[in-house]
Amino acid sequence: MKKQNFFRKHPPLTLMWKLVRAVIIFGLCFVILYPLIRKISAAVMDEQDLFDSTVVYVAKHFTLDNFRTAWNAMSFPETFRNTLGISFLCAGLQLCACTLTAYGFARFRFPLRRFWFAMVMLTMIVPPTTIMLPQFIRFRYFDVFGIIEALWGNPLNTINTPIPFILLSLTANGYKNGLYIYMLRQFFRGFPRELEEAAYVDGAGRIRTFLSIILPGSVSMMVTVFLFAFVWQWTDTFFTGLYMNDSRLLSNMLGMLSYNVAAEYGSTAGAMSFVSSGYLSMVNNAGILLVIAPLLILYLVLQKQFTESIARSGLVS
Repeated sequence: MKKQNFFRKHPPLTLMWKLVRAVIIFGLCFVILYPLIRKISAAVMDEQDLFDSTVVYVAKHFTLDNFRTAWNAMSFPETFRNTLGISFLCAGLQLCACTLTAYGFARFRFPLRRFWFAMVMLTMIVPPTTIMLPQFIRFRYFDVFGIIEALWGNPLNTINTPIPFILLSLTANGYKNGLYIYMLRQFFRGFPRELEEAAYVDGAGRIRTFLSIILPGSVSMMVTVFLFAFVWQWTDTFFTGLYMNDSRLLSNMLGMLSYNVAAEYGSTAGAMSFVSSGYLSMVNNAGILLVIAPLLILYLVLQKQFTESIARSGLVS
């Protein structure tokens, strides 16, 4: 109240404060959007604009040829379908596994609960590179208590198949799953216990209460977790390169985009020397925009649930 009365008595200071806030917000937005603006600007330029010193942000020769080149070099329709399928599958499995795990930590008491939750938090701290080799060997020679080797004579090679991603997602051990469990646990801890108790009084068991009461009230947070899981799987290069390096996925094809474009100018590995680095950069920018465009559309469709869940999460420590 004192702050409001102060500004009412000094209108010039009120106007100055509004201008300062506007400048700060504009500056933050520009810093965040600047890389995207640069990529859009470069992606629609013609190659001759590279050698024009007067061209900085706005292209003199607007063209969409860079997008066509990136589209063909990445085999975009097939690559898009493959990436969409595995991203939806992994995000859905991670959502189910992390939701059940987080609800257990939030509502049930069991031995060493705090210790096991600390282990979940530890997965957020340990760098993926430290466990890269053991995980690769485990999935390269995959076996379950020696059963597979006893039946078929050799362990199962799951590399270049979706099996590693499926198993990690089902067991809530996928990329950033510790963060998802933490977010959902915080949300469930703030969920009114009275609703659950009322369901128990009406004769509902734990499973029916979870399905009929908890899940319908957690849609916004679950949408957020699904979005995070989908986006990280969509743009993942580390685990995709580790487990499915030979597959047609957007992260793999984007990494090979420059080579594929240069290969059009020659059939040898030295074909890169016949293509200017500036032109390859423009095509790469176009390819990056093709990769992130579906994510922007997805966020625009689900932004209401996303912002609502972020506002409601983490209120209870």
